Amino acid sequence: MKAIFTLLVALSFSQLPLHSKLSTLNSQLNQGYPINPVAFTSVKVTPNTFWGQRLEASRNVTIPLAFSKCEESKRYANFSNAAIHLKDPSKVFEIKKGTFPFDDTDPYKTIEGASYILQTYPDKALAVYIDSVLNVIASAQEPDGYLYTARTQNPQHPHDWSGMTRWSSEEQGSHELYNLGHMVEGAVAHYQATGSRKFLDIAIKFADLVCKEVGPNPGQACVVPGHQIAEMALARLYLATGDKKYLDEAKFLLDYRGKTTVKQEYSQSHKPVVEQDEAVGHAVRAAYMYAGMADVAALTGDKDYIKAIDAIWDNIVTKKLYITGGIGATGNGEAFGKNYELPNMTAYCETCAAIGNVYVNHRLFLLHGESKYYDVLERTLYNGLLSGVSLEGNGFFYPNPLESEGQHERQPWFGCACCPSNICRFIPSLPGYVYAVKEKAINNTPAVYVNLFLSNTSTLNVGGKKVVLSQKTDYPWSGDITLKVEENKAGKFRLNIRLPGWVYNQVVPSDLYTYADGKMPKFTVSVNNRKQLFFPSEIESSNGYIAMGAEWKKGDVIKIHFDMEPRIIRANENIEADRGMLCVERGPLVYCIEHPDNTINIKEAKISTDTQFKTGKTKIAGTPVTTLIAKDSGLTFIPYYAWCHRGKGNMRVWIPEKK
Repeated sequence: MKAIFTLLVALSFSQLPLHSKLSTLNSQLNQGYPINPVAFTSVKVTPNTFWGQRLEASRNVTIPLAFSKCEESKRYANFSNAAIHLKDPSKVFEIKKGTFPFDDTDPYKTIEGASYILQTYPDKALAVYIDSVLNVIASAQEPDGYLYTARTQNPQHPHDWSGMTRWSSEEQGSHELYNLGHMVEGAVAHYQATGSRKFLDIAIKFADLVCKEVGPNPGQACVVPGHQIAEMALARLYLATGDKKYLDEAKFLLDYRGKTTVKQEYSQSHKPVVEQDEAVGHAVRAAYMYAGMADVAALTGDKDYIKAIDAIWDNIVTKKLYITGGIGATGNGEAFGKNYELPNMTAYCETCAAIGNVYVNHRLFLLHGESKYYDVLERTLYNGLLSGVSLEGNGFFYPNPLESEGQHERQPWFGCACCPSNICRFIPSLPGYVYAVKEKAINNTPAVYVNLFLSNTSTLNVGGKKVVLSQKTDYPWSGDITLKVEENKAGKFRLNIRLPGWVYNQVVPSDLYTYADGKMPKFTVSVNNRKQLFFPSEIESSNGYIAMGAEWKKGDVIKIHFDMEPRIIRANENIEADRGMLCVERGPLVYCIEHPDNTINIKEAKISTDTQFKTGKTKIAGTPVTTLIAKDSGLTFIPYYAWCHRGKGNMRVWIPEKK
């Protein structure tokens, strides 16, 4: 393996085959967790499917748009200006008002998304463009590794948030460590996708400087990130390089939180992380920190971290999670609200926070192996996250409210571009969330987890042997999934297929929301057309999975059917905003009513727990969607993620109950 990596790195970037041998070598990423995710490089999503369309939109629209905005908004110019100053210190550049010290991260995030997309859609021109951008980024790096254009362009008059010296305002808003975090995330993805060390070496040089200058020792700046992400990124860099100093630095950044100068709930620095048991403050910062805690816990075995993150997760899913999977109730501080404070019209539910929620739940699954984490992940993915980008890939939400009177509208971009650039990097990474492998499950037999349902063909490493699986499905519109063993060199392994919570009448893993329609959906499983029976106790003992152990053979076919009916949901009475209200979902999708589909005033609409629906078909932004039509009133519902594509106007998720 080492020889192959050396050969690949020795080649020039433009000569690298985009579907490199790395996709096979990295079929599993050893993240230090008991369960390993199957890397995005090994999962090929089928074109012209639900997720195939989203990847196409990312490739053809979102990523080119993001790169063009980096040019248009002078993101690249910041790096070029810094490079000019480094060559000639007499030349300085004014840091313009309206810019942010984290603007450097937009190119990093876009390169990350583009790296993911290259695995699905090889594109030599895109690869060459990325290489040219990396040349610009590298030119702005100071000799000792520091890379922060908000200071380097004009060291005597840096950005207002930056402080006069390195790290001096890190806890207040300089975002120096935040910039490092996104750089590392993008660099590792780029290296994994292409084999080129070009971006990785830039990131390593900056990370080495941080390890040298930021820490608890004499002569170091004893600060923690004002905006978290460096923690999870440094853990990832440790895994990519094997250099433990990065893991040690990540742990320092967490261990010292609540012990340095700034102590506030906004940035989760009000007390040490191991003493925290409630989700508070800025929701994006929080989610990134919780993900970092899970990473460090997995890599170090720190049980106090695990105890804390488990308690925080429980607080979120029992008291602070929107039905859409969104988190962060209030625009005041872009923050979590109080327990059960979940307003609809003013819901903030930032797109970045939804992405962070996916990160946290994915990591907790890898740590604990329970399907409930993927139930939350899936709810967030299909609703609160997917709503953040238009079907065409060129319109964005920063907040994702659950009700609107026309004051909300998709935007082509934002001056503070964290959400669109974050979507840009997340959607193409989705293939890495589909499967996972536990090398030693029951009786030391390997287990393959099927966690998301989408059409794809994937190459897995099971017990050191090659396994190729394919999925065919029209999910989320249909509950029918066909899983086929295309190749199996591993012999016997357990196949764990997630039974979604909505199939067994659990909206979320708590009593925050419950089904109110009295329906009892069913599921069926067959192997080579032979029906398999599973009792509730078996599902429970397998942590929410349909578990089958067999000597799988090439050509074996597993067919799964989930009843997928419209369901009526009621919120916990403690949620004041939803009292006397109901909402509708089908499968993993939350539905809403919107002005273009209904002639009645949406504010006057009502439904009851026995409302019956029929399904329909329509196209929104040229993309097919399944609608739900109430048989008694003709009220038409569309998937929440598809709202606000046809002009601004009234929309609502929660609807008054008709008694």
